[in-house]
Amino acid sequence: MAFLKRLGYYLVGLSIGIVFLTFFLKNKSEETGTEFCYFPNCRTLKNIRSKPLAYSDAIKSMMDEGRLDSLDISRFLNEGDVDFGSSDTDSKPCKTYVVKESLNGRDAAMKISNCSEEAVLEEIVIK
Repeated sequence: MAFLKRLGYYLVGLSIGIVFLTFFLKNKSEETGTEFCYFPNCRTLKNIRSKPLAYSDAIKSMMDEGRLDSLDISRFLNEGDVDFGSSDTDSKPCKTYVVKESLNGRDAAMKISNCSEEAVLEEIVIK
């Protein structure tokens, strides 16, 4: 069998396999809520989202004043970028992470203490 013919069969089979795999994995993620999360940023945010959230007094006062709401916090925890250089990942018992995101068109950074049982939102600095 000629090389080009074998290559053609291979590429047709590969493309059909990719289509089926994409279809089945997409349905699985929609049904079970699973997501592809192997990068450090994604794993850290997923770990924080899986725990009950507690708010510090500074966060509570910002929420009472209307400068911050739960949608902003949710956006930080879903779309934010963890700044591992500014974070303290070696502290015990709670690791402290800095998550950066845009808030109302301005850059902001949220400091989160990630303990084993809960995550505490410490402060938000809006630049």
